[in-house]
Amino acid sequence: MLLPTIRQLQYLKLLAEHGSFSRAAEAAHVTQPTLSAGVQELEKALGGPVVERARAGVILTAMGREAVHRAEDVLARVEDLVQAAKTAGRPLTGRFRLGVIPTIAPFLLPRALPVIRDRYPALRLYLREDLTGRLIAALKSGALDAALIALPYDTQGLETAFVSEDALLATTPRNHRLAAQDRIDTEDMEGEELILLEDGHCLREHALAACSLDAPRGTPEGESAFAATSLHTVVQMVGSGLGISLLPEMAVDAGLAEGAPVIVRPLGADAPKREIVVAWRTGSSRGAEARLLAETLQAA
Repeated sequence: MLLPTIRQLQYLKLLAEHGSFSRAAEAAHVTQPTLSAGVQELEKALGGPVVERARAGVILTAMGREAVHRAEDVLARVEDLVQAAKTAGRPLTGRFRLGVIPTIAPFLLPRALPVIRDRYPALRLYLREDLTGRLIAALKSGALDAALIALPYDTQGLETAFVSEDALLATTPRNHRLAAQDRIDTEDMEGEELILLEDGHCLREHALAACSLDAPRGTPEGESAFAATSLHTVVQMVGSGLGISLLPEMAVDAGLAEGAPVIVRPLGADAPKREIVVAWRTGSSRGAEARLLAETLQAA
């Protein structure tokens, strides 16, 4: 049986990413005829066409799309093998690609990175900040080795290691009716304009689910009237009197609300918390290193 080679699978993946033979060949550092020949050999091995050539570029066939999906997993495992061989007996050395969500990165990493450098001086840590959904997709495709995310979230196909719990806190303008209270119950927040991060941020869903609150009221077009792209913007919007919000405790401890005309209060009994974890692809050879990284972050 004729089997595809790793190189042929790499060519197909690059074709899917770049949409043309010329750009894929450039990314693969080979000539276009070499890449074309590799794809043709792949088609012979699979027994059918994987791409269609059109004026606008390359279009994957149904077989091609399925082959790319499976090739991503194969290539990720091969890269795991290479990295594992290079770092055998020397965990967290060389390159390690870590994704981090925006509601964690600026608040945990400044104090965690010096600890990581001290413990693992030979580690070259590459960081990517992005939303949870995109980080998980990158984990599964092999583009990342691990990701620092917050639960609850669908982690099917992943393994996780606990880092910490992070409580959600209420924040209001200084002159708000709730500002005088030592604690704010979720019932107190009913009817208030709630300012949260825009769709795609898991913290938005954590806050709504944990507090059993409705999403912010929308405009006639169905879009949220008040939504922010960052927690710093959320604080500024609250300070301007546009509404109230929920903030993660780690961000408040890092000074997020300092200098803003807002007050921060704990929520009532059984205050909701999110769980900070390091996640990696199930079966990854770098799982043990991801666990070590989680333990190091716990100590930060």
